[in-house]
Amino acid sequence: MDGFSDFEIFARVVTSGSMSNAAREAGCSPAVVSKRIRRLEERLGTRLLQRTTRQIALTEVGQGFYERVVAILSGIEEAESWASSGSSAVRGVLRVTAPTSFGRLHIAPHLPAFLKEHPELTIDLELSDAYVDLVADGFDLAVRIGELENSSLVAKRLAPSHRVLCASPAHLEACGRPRTLADLSRHPLLAHNTDQWRLEGPDGPVTVRVDGPLRTNSSEVVREAVIAGLGIALRSTWDVGPELRAGTLERVLPDHAGSRSVGVFAVYPSRRHLARKVRVFIDRLAELYGPVPPWDLGLGFETPAAAA
Repeated sequence: MDGFSDFEIFARVVTSGSMSNAAREAGCSPAVVSKRIRRLEERLGTRLLQRTTRQIALTEVGQGFYERVVAILSGIEEAESWASSGSSAVRGVLRVTAPTSFGRLHIAPHLPAFLKEHPELTIDLELSDAYVDLVADGFDLAVRIGELENSSLVAKRLAPSHRVLCASPAHLEACGRPRTLADLSRHPLLAHNTDQWRLEGPDGPVTVRVDGPLRTNSSEVVREAVIAGLGIALRSTWDVGPELRAGTLERVLPDHAGSRSVGVFAVYPSRRHLARKVRVFIDRLAELYGPVPPWDLGLGFETPAAAA
């Protein structure tokens, strides 16, 4: 009898014409059906059915109650059908949060084609470099860049994120090209929200203290400063790939780079009952980026070994 409410049992009795028929449909005994009807009538304080040895008949109250119960059950069935179909449809509002620069460069340009492919979908994209609580703030998905800590959230790696030391040719001509990590101390080092860089090189991990004439909480300010020739910066290739390819920026100490465990991740609250709109969006980003994302092309990361 699990899953059959008293309302459903009552409706089955009326539509099938007898308690025996209703019992067969519900997979129980007529005695159980009779007990459920009796319990319903006692709760309501009125008789719903007139019973004889051969048939049952609705009372006047029972007739009005039946009409309302059928409408309620029909509404529940429609709601369940809508929710079930919604899990496989790409529709509704998809709330996404992403870092400001990355979202502007590598998410926003792909949205028109994605929305054209899924006309029933609306994307609410919030760009912010601040930490966002997905559950508390009601987001379906976050794109995050970094080394993810263990948490209750689910993370899917979308792409590597290579961070390289770089500077403008003008700065390097004026101040010299560093040959060792120690040489960095003779250059202005540009960073935001940190006073040290964690690098990996031939001798393993190393930490470099960052000291320079500019302090800012904006990654984009650092980007403009390094292009303008103010000093050396540790930048992601997704951010300065075009400048590295064009020669506007040059790599410095190419045998040292940021941690290999840093990546671009899609983070979402749970795998269970993941809405199709979320899954399709994540799959599209993974397809667009891949093991060797477009921003790394031409920079020496094209082979799987280099991209690892």
